[in-house]
Amino acid sequence: MNQTFDNDNELRSIIYQTTINPNLFDLSNGRVFHVEILRRQISLNENENNNNTKFITTSDVLLIAFHHVAFDRASRSIFFNDLCLAYNTNAISTQDDDESLQYIDHSIHEHLIDMTTSREFWYLQLEGYNLEYPLLLPADRCRLSDGHRSGSASVTQICLDNEISQSFLDYASVHHLTPFQLGLTILYAFLFKLTHGENDLCISCLNANRYRNELQNLIGMFVSTLPYRIQLDSYCSFDDLVQYVREKCLSILEHSHYPLQHILANLHVSQSNISFLETVYDFITISSQSDELSLDGASFKQVSFEQSFEVAKFDFSLTFIYNPLLENNRLSFHLTCTRDLFDEITVINIGRRLEYCFQQLFSSNENTNIIDTCFTSISKIDLILPEETEELEDVIFCRQSHIINEAPASFAQARIWLDERIRFDPDKPQIAIYNMPFVYRLQPDHTLSIEQLRHALHLTVNKHPSLHTSVIFNIEMNQLMQRVITRKDNYTDVLSIIETTYETDEQLNEILHDEKRNPQHFDLAQGLVFRCHIIYYKQISSNHLLSHKDLLIFNFHHALFDFPSMNIFLHDLNQAYTTGQLLYDNNTNLRYLDYAVIEQQMPMAGASMFWLDALHDCKLDQTLSLPFDRYRLSNEHRTGRGTSISFDFGQDLSHNFLLHASSNSISLEYLALATYYVFLF
Repeated sequence: MNQTFDNDNELRSIIYQTTINPNLFDLSNGRVFHVEILRRQISLNENENNNNTKFITTSDVLLIAFHHVAFDRASRSIFFNDLCLAYNTNAISTQDDDESLQYIDHSIHEHLIDMTTSREFWYLQLEGYNLEYPLLLPADRCRLSDGHRSGSASVTQICLDNEISQSFLDYASVHHLTPFQLGLTILYAFLFKLTHGENDLCISCLNANRYRNELQNLIGMFVSTLPYRIQLDSYCSFDDLVQYVREKCLSILEHSHYPLQHILANLHVSQSNISFLETVYDFITISSQSDELSLDGASFKQVSFEQSFEVAKFDFSLTFIYNPLLENNRLSFHLTCTRDLFDEITVINIGRRLEYCFQQLFSSNENTNIIDTCFTSISKIDLILPEETEELEDVIFCRQSHIINEAPASFAQARIWLDERIRFDPDKPQIAIYNMPFVYRLQPDHTLSIEQLRHALHLTVNKHPSLHTSVIFNIEMNQLMQRVITRKDNYTDVLSIIETTYETDEQLNEILHDEKRNPQHFDLAQGLVFRCHIIYYKQISSNHLLSHKDLLIFNFHHALFDFPSMNIFLHDLNQAYTTGQLLYDNNTNLRYLDYAVIEQQMPMAGASMFWLDALHDCKLDQTLSLPFDRYRLSNEHRTGRGTSISFDFGQDLSHNFLLHASSNSISLEYLALATYYVFLF
């Protein structure tokens, strides 16, 4: 029964429901073809004026559907040509149907072909390949253990501009490539970068498989799905990769008739868990007849499917579309991924990275990172989008009005907090690893007022909430949090000022060692993260002044303090000591809390791509083979005890080191790091 629709939304819904209807066809009874006229609902007055339902009007839709088991893309033009011929002349063909080749004849012939050579070819093609190992694409989630597929798709389509499209076609022509082969090469290079250096790549490609002239005019399912495997050299140029892929395609063409099920059977694997079947490549060239349907002068226009109506048959499917009939956007690509694994925004970003890959290979834009296809390694193709390299510049650091005194811990705080608990025994802490003591002694003939110092310290701690902030794991939220301790929370307890004395160097060294190693000096859960230790020589000063034999230690916990923070601390402490005041706006000043919140929201796509590339194939769990004297026991906790040695470079070596850095425009830090790498090597 023909359906009716009132508007475009209803029409799209009917088309979508037809697309996913599992009862539309019945293979066992040969019902593989469906045709339906969808009529637009008309008003009563219009119906009275037009009650002739024998004709399809301009507001109606002709819906034709096939089951893929009996129909492929090449069958489309054959079907429409015969449909037009039958409608216009009421005849199909002058050829005797009893003598004409039918699909069933092809099927019988296919089983009689000697495929010994092809069997050996495909066995060698996939020899040594891990067929169950999935391609490590940037999915948002893993597939459910039961393997259930929803069929929902995340889709993006990118139209390449005229310059890139023409450059693509020119490159193919000069290098004697088909567009299919060049598109496949680009996909291999792209997947190599997207998977951060995976160089043994195997994907599925669709082949028309009409290998004889007699098959060109048959309606049926001829398309073969075949594994295209390459083992690329990450240092090869794009031109080299092009030739490799071209030769691979030509060799496969000779054996494209060999059925996929035979390939898998020869390898003794089942189709249910084959990874290459989930990554599919196709190339479609639109001909002048592709979308044309004209019945006795009545022309039909194809209705385009909405992207949201697509069904994801594979995890990752890329289709290139070349339409030479268009003036603009002749070349485009269509990326369809399963929503079971990929969010829509992820697929959109993958599409943008592929577009940027095209720009590097075929654009002449000076602002683009142009790849020399002849000499430049494919590893130099950059998938980090230009705007992602500047993503930090768009971040605005400002006071977060909705944050009062509590926020998630920063990434740096979380790393330090976890490190203290993972690498060292959290139940029996014997030694601190993140105490940061800074030791100062007055110059001769200089004095310092203890009373002024105390007041200045209070002012400085007041200004910087980090110096009275607790870090604690919130079990209910399952998150590490930081909280500023305020005056309502016994704020005065978080500033610890200790006074002791020493007489000998040995006693002083013990005090210094204790400041560095004692884990009891700080309590992150209580916000005790800073202490000032005043050490007097022999006795506590009666006049409340520090002399040059006395020492001052400012000690911080690293979770709330780093080395650059010391310059800020000393600047504010000096101002507070000198002027007796420290001006700041507690309502508008940026706090570390605000930074931690903003940090959680920062875009990090580019940074993530960089580090995944940088650390690919790095054996992070493999220790460096240093010449140590003993092995660490599997259940052994770190004691924290260490042995150290220091030495001076000497005047000549120091001069040459500085000269080398200056003459080569290298920072001292980078030169020292390079030297360290050479030493470790």
